[in-house]
Amino acid sequence: MSYQPNPDVIKPATPSTVALARGSLFKFVFLLAGVFLLAAYLLMFLARDLDHTEELESAFYTEKAMRSLEKTLTVTVKDYAFWGDAYRYLHLKVDPDWAFVRQNIGSTLYSDFGFQGVFVIDDADRTVYAVVEGELEKADAEPWLGPARDLLLARAREGAETETPFTAFIDLNGTPALVAAAAITPGTDPSVSADDRLHSVLIFVDVLDDAKLAVLGKEYGVEGLHVATPDERQQVSIFPLGEGGAAGALHWTPPAPGQRLLALGLPLIGLAAALVCLMTWAILRRTTAAARSLDDSYASLQKSESALATSEARFRDVVEASSDWVWEIDSEGRFTYLSDRFECVTGLHRTQWIGALMDDLLQTELGQVSQWLAIPNRRPDITIQCRYLETCGRERISRLSARAMVAGGFRGTATDVTEEVEARRRIEFLSQHDALTGLPNRVRLQEFLDGKLKALPTLDSPLVMLSIDLDRFKPVNDLLGHAAGDRVLNDVSSRLSDCVRHGDLVARVGGDEFVLILSEAQTQDEVESLCRRLIESIERPVLIDDQEIFVSASIGIAMAPTDAREAAELLRYADIALYEAKAGGRGTWRFYAGDMNARIIERRRLESDLRYAIKHNELRLHFQPRFRIADGEMVGAEALVRWQHPQRGLIPPDTFIPIAEESGLIIPLSDWVMTQACSEAARWPKQLFISINLSPAEFKRGNLPARIQFALKATGIEPSRVELEITEGVMIEDAVGALDVMRTLKQLGVRIAMDDFGTGYSSLSYLRTFPFDGLKIDRSFLTRLSESEGDRSIVQAIVGLGRALSLTVTAEGIETAEHVQLLKEVECEEGQGYFLSHPLTTSDFHALLAARNTAALGTNV
Repeated sequence: MSYQPNPDVIKPATPSTVALARGSLFKFVFLLAGVFLLAAYLLMFLARDLDHTEELESAFYTEKAMRSLEKTLTVTVKDYAFWGDAYRYLHLKVDPDWAFVRQNIGSTLYSDFGFQGVFVIDDADRTVYAVVEGELEKADAEPWLGPARDLLLARAREGAETETPFTAFIDLNGTPALVAAAAITPGTDPSVSADDRLHSVLIFVDVLDDAKLAVLGKEYGVEGLHVATPDERQQVSIFPLGEGGAAGALHWTPPAPGQRLLALGLPLIGLAAALVCLMTWAILRRTTAAARSLDDSYASLQKSESALATSEARFRDVVEASSDWVWEIDSEGRFTYLSDRFECVTGLHRTQWIGALMDDLLQTELGQVSQWLAIPNRRPDITIQCRYLETCGRERISRLSARAMVAGGFRGTATDVTEEVEARRRIEFLSQHDALTGLPNRVRLQEFLDGKLKALPTLDSPLVMLSIDLDRFKPVNDLLGHAAGDRVLNDVSSRLSDCVRHGDLVARVGGDEFVLILSEAQTQDEVESLCRRLIESIERPVLIDDQEIFVSASIGIAMAPTDAREAAELLRYADIALYEAKAGGRGTWRFYAGDMNARIIERRRLESDLRYAIKHNELRLHFQPRFRIADGEMVGAEALVRWQHPQRGLIPPDTFIPIAEESGLIIPLSDWVMTQACSEAARWPKQLFISINLSPAEFKRGNLPARIQFALKATGIEPSRVELEITEGVMIEDAVGALDVMRTLKQLGVRIAMDDFGTGYSSLSYLRTFPFDGLKIDRSFLTRLSESEGDRSIVQAIVGLGRALSLTVTAEGIETAEHVQLLKEVECEEGQGYFLSHPLTTSDFHALLAARNTAALGTNV
């Protein structure tokens, strides 16, 4: 409001007129003071609400971080405790060599997971195995667990039958720690027989020191997360650990946007109040002077009115500078006032809504706004979220606060929180969905699967899980880049979604791994029909930048309740079936069967035994001599690794070499072969060389040239006496990288030969591009050499090609004298095979060398 003076009604001042003017001025001052106090109160109310909201969010994410840590520890202890080998070597008997030396349950739990304490307590409640901070010690769990020890053991053994671990927060010498305990059981291992004793218990202790809490808090956006001191326990930002905070409490520093708002707003309001006081003082002086002189009073009156208008404008600017819009409604719920910010924030016109019902503009999920305002004894600091439609029809969200007015009706503010709500929804979506494809992730998959399994699927209406892994996907990333790989994954995700019914779930659980949950497939024929459609859909070409990319898929299938009733078991069985599908040639599917699990367990044991064999020098080398075809002179030998297992007997290389390649053991295995072979060959006559096979996996993992250089230096053998045999698969997977590695190897002085020549698709181009010194003709050509004129022509052509490229040509698989004669006729240089010599042990090979030296001496004599 603004006052417009009328000069015609101004009278000469009298004493009563002066009193009236001063009284009116003081009333106006009191009114402005009330307005400023209201503005300050509203500002502090908003600041408090903002800080309170941030406090609740910080507490929510702190609790979420603790629950995530507890869930991770539960899954980890379950994987180790419910395992047949753990039952055999830590319950039936305690084998530290198996547990610690072989790293089954050893120092990696400290280095990889950060578990400061690992304990095994037997059926007599004695600590029989302990690893403290990655070191094997004879320590007792009692000082670590304290009074909680008996409860942990009892609850862990209670969950033995259902394979359910128990977790708890405890106080460890003033520092909180998360402890997980699980009874050690055979799990699903059929080869382990359970005994009648009480179960031994495996216990993991994860100490929550300030460093670990700081990292965890950073991951979840909680600043300054640490163990609360006794003084901090009395503050608001506290999360108790254990029952009643018996294990301590966590404290953090929540953001304080309200304090920043007060720091900015209160000085502005104070400045406005100071200006108003100054203007009031000036008006008061001029009013007193106006009482003495009518002319002076008239001039003073105009100046005072001008100052008052300026003050009102300044106050209005302060109110409108806020991001909120202010509203008032009467007792009937109709708008009587809307601030100018209403139009800026909502895009609606104030004049259209003055007199309209508030319920026509704002809606809540709990009912009408008027119903919320009418709640008896409603706390004035409680807010509610409301929705409304802006001019363009887009839905917006506001946080509404309200206070009752003395004369009836309500007054309050509305804060636009649309972006904040959408951000929260986005965070919730990303926490359960894959960021690249938009498909559900592991978290959403677990929730969906748990819900379906709680409905107890039956044999007539089973729950089907398909575990899908893309074949030939890695070369897409390697050759075309990750951007092309992402486009392929998005295309495959869409195809998978198009193949399933509404109500089924398609989730991405890894790089190129997907899981489908089907709830309406009733027969095996229906599942197989879907698998066929899925593979056909995935195998359709993906067009990227005018280039067609082809991938395929392998599928593993598990069903509930036939195969399992628990989510974790169903996932594991589907993965086992997927492994079988890949082993069966890829691009196919397999249903889970009980013997698959036994094979996986067997393979896992074989991998563990192979790791032990490499570490403890249990492997042996045999040597197959290579001879010159023309005169029968020995020119060298090929090193062949053998594994004589102490229980299983002789295990062929085609069984354990693939295991070594898949598990990463190929690097230490190859290092052992190179060192032993070069060390042995260094004692041979200098005209003999040693030939060593390299796996294609070695070109992808590890620094191959540096490893070979180390073996040459350690054994002292001349590099020219070492020949490395590689297959064509090395060049097919990564031709550019393989060429760089082979050029570096040639700089060391070693020889390089292509093994199994003639069985690939581009061998001739490889011979012209790559720095080979020799090639070996595959044995398949020699087996039909006397029967097929075509194979004889091929062998002759290969020999001619080798001679033209200055390469040494070696024939493999010589088994008859006729083979030797035919190879002489085509002038093949070297050969090896059972007819010439079987692979020999080290002692037999030395005996052969001695015999040939004796024969040579006799000939010279």
